[in-house]
Amino acid sequence: MHVKRFLTSIIAFPLLAILIFKGSPAVFAVFIGLVSLITLWEYYRIVFHEAPHMVFSAIPVLGALSGLIVIAAAFQNSFQWMAFSLCVNFILAAILTLPRFKNNPFILQVVEKQVQGVMYIPLALSTIVLLRNGQDGVVWVFFLLFTVFAGDVGAFYAGKSFGRHKLSPAISPGKTIEGSIGGMALCVAVGCGFIYSFAFLPHFNIFKVLLLLAVINLTSQAGDLFESELKRVGHIKDSGAILPGHGGILDRIDALLFAAPVVYMFKAFLLAGG
Repeated sequence: MHVKRFLTSIIAFPLLAILIFKGSPAVFAVFIGLVSLITLWEYYRIVFHEAPHMVFSAIPVLGALSGLIVIAAAFQNSFQWMAFSLCVNFILAAILTLPRFKNNPFILQVVEKQVQGVMYIPLALSTIVLLRNGQDGVVWVFFLLFTVFAGDVGAFYAGKSFGRHKLSPAISPGKTIEGSIGGMALCVAVGCGFIYSFAFLPHFNIFKVLLLLAVINLTSQAGDLFESELKRVGHIKDSGAILPGHGGILDRIDALLFAAPVVYMFKAFLLAGG
């Protein structure tokens, strides 16, 4: 398992770094759209585990298409179209339930899970596109990735080495408080080192930066636990098998999905406000 994780990481991360650093914003947005489709499919497989035929039915497919429109709108920096796409998705999904409700009351749960999925995956991923399109976008995307993955690595190895007290045994029995602390420590250390090296945060307010890093790690851990909840309800260990040693794409970016909106909001509003 460790060898597979390591080999996958040393192959995947350089390719991702080249895509972010050398790829145009359009290419990056297309890549995020592809990630959205794969991840949403993994999510559907989890939440529709008792009715697998629903994965490619009309309402989930509508959600996938709406998610792509949200990401495309983010590429254009069009918040109006992002909001419009989300609203239209819900309205059309609701309309699709009307002729089917009499024979299948479960169809309302399909809408709930689809709307949750669109908010959870494409909308969250769209904030990375927005981040990439902004000032110092490449550096901000790397900052997001480095801090989130540092927290993941720190939690994994600190938990393996020092873990004694369970963090949330009902959700994820393997996670420990010691691992959580180790993840926070490495996230803050790597984040501060990254900021110091690139000096991309104007006025370098250390208290604001430490608060940001703490919130990034806390939301990352919440994202990890949320996906664990989904998998526990779906009775599966991994969301997929596309990444040897890591599981599915959702397994790899679950923390990122919660942290990306935080970083974007920090950059767009809190940092802009001084």
